[in-house]
Amino acid sequence: MRSRVAGSVLLRHLGPRVFGPATPASGSRPLLVGGEGGMWARLLATSAAEAAKEEVAASKDNVASTAAAKAEAVQAAKEGEKGAVVSSYWGIVPAKLVNKDGAEWKWSCFRPWEAYTSDTSIDLTKHHQPKILLDKIAYWTVKSLRVPTDIFFQRRYGCRAMMLETVAAVPGMVGGMLLHLRSLRRFEHSGGWIRALLEEAENERMHLMTFMEVADPKWYERALVLAVQGVFFNAYFVGYLLSPKFAHRVVGYLEEEAIHSYTEFLRDLEAGKIENVPAPRIAIDYWRLPADATLKDVVTVVRADEAHHRDVNHFAADIHFQGLELNKTPAPLGYH
Repeated sequence: MRSRVAGSVLLRHLGPRVFGPATPASGSRPLLVGGEGGMWARLLATSAAEAAKEEVAASKDNVASTAAAKAEAVQAAKEGEKGAVVSSYWGIVPAKLVNKDGAEWKWSCFRPWEAYTSDTSIDLTKHHQPKILLDKIAYWTVKSLRVPTDIFFQRRYGCRAMMLETVAAVPGMVGGMLLHLRSLRRFEHSGGWIRALLEEAENERMHLMTFMEVADPKWYERALVLAVQGVFFNAYFVGYLLSPKFAHRVVGYLEEEAIHSYTEFLRDLEAGKIENVPAPRIAIDYWRLPADATLKDVVTVVRADEAHHRDVNHFAADIHFQGLELNKTPAPLGYH
């Protein structure tokens, strides 16, 4: 429509110059109605009238469409204020995602494609026998940390798991961060270890998000988490700087203790000492569990995750013991 309007306007302005004036000039012979000049005059007059009508219609359409767009935007804003979930950090409305069954995805801490099925067939009885002095120090350090934990939590395994995961999510983040900085300083690849350690930290954090749905920590337990995390983060940071081998060996033994704790948790669930409640929805979506999964199923997959972390960290410590470096040895794939 715009091209027709432009053509009509161009014809109105250039027509008199090319084909002669549309109206008789003073002193010239008048145009005959039936002649050639009259034909062009009628043509130009008709084109100008059509162009004017089309311009008016186009302006009306533009005004109407603009008004409709504004009305839709106002309505969408009103609806968004009522029902939209806004991110507390960025202040934006997240994209809507759906689960495999078509239900709306409600978790902002992970996405559907980040869910996975845990390998529960992993060997839970593996133990790295400490042989050298550094390994013995790491082993007995972890054993000594278990004593106050047993005294404080007794058999309250829900709160115990919550505390355990707040600590277990620290080493992967610290190790990944230090390897990241090292890779930047040395202009070298990491062998995939940065991603592996950060994914380990994220997996441990999801364990915490799950058990937060099961256990309701008291105020003094929350205060204990703050204290323990502050001490452990700085201690592990310094330990990793001094000896990555020692740091990974400590985590390997921590994961062995976690496997033992979750095994005791399962025994109490099977014996009826702890109620086997339905699994939290976040656990069902994260581990792709069946809809009727229970707390026992959740503890089983979490224990399998800890076994994978055990193997990864003992492997990392062995690499350093053999004189190799993490950036030269590929990280295990699919350790989840």
